[in-house]
Amino acid sequence: MAIPHAAPGQVIDVRPLGSALRQSLTTTLIKTARLEVIRLVLPAGKEIPPHKVAGEITVHCLEGRVAFTALGRTQELAAGQMLYLPGHELHSLRGLEDASVLVTILL
Repeated sequence: MAIPHAAPGQVIDVRPLGSALRQSLTTTLIKTARLEVIRLVLPAGKEIPPHKVAGEITVHCLEGRVAFTALGRTQELAAGQMLYLPGHELHSLRGLEDASVLVTILL
């Protein structure tokens, strides 16, 4: 069964999940041949190990706090902050608090 993604022109709610955060799962919101948008739910203490993606990415923290490691340093991202990485850049994330981030990947 195919995972449902947003249709062109469909409004997508990316507001903070608030009290629903702890019960929420990571969701791919948009997936096309050239673009993927994911709402990544990252509980406090959970780590996404070092990995690379071919395309450029943005990571926008919607709520909570995460530690983002790339380019030889670890930086904290808090709600309302975002960063950009070029493609093929090794990076990892760790939840400092329960968090959700919006990840955009150019494929």
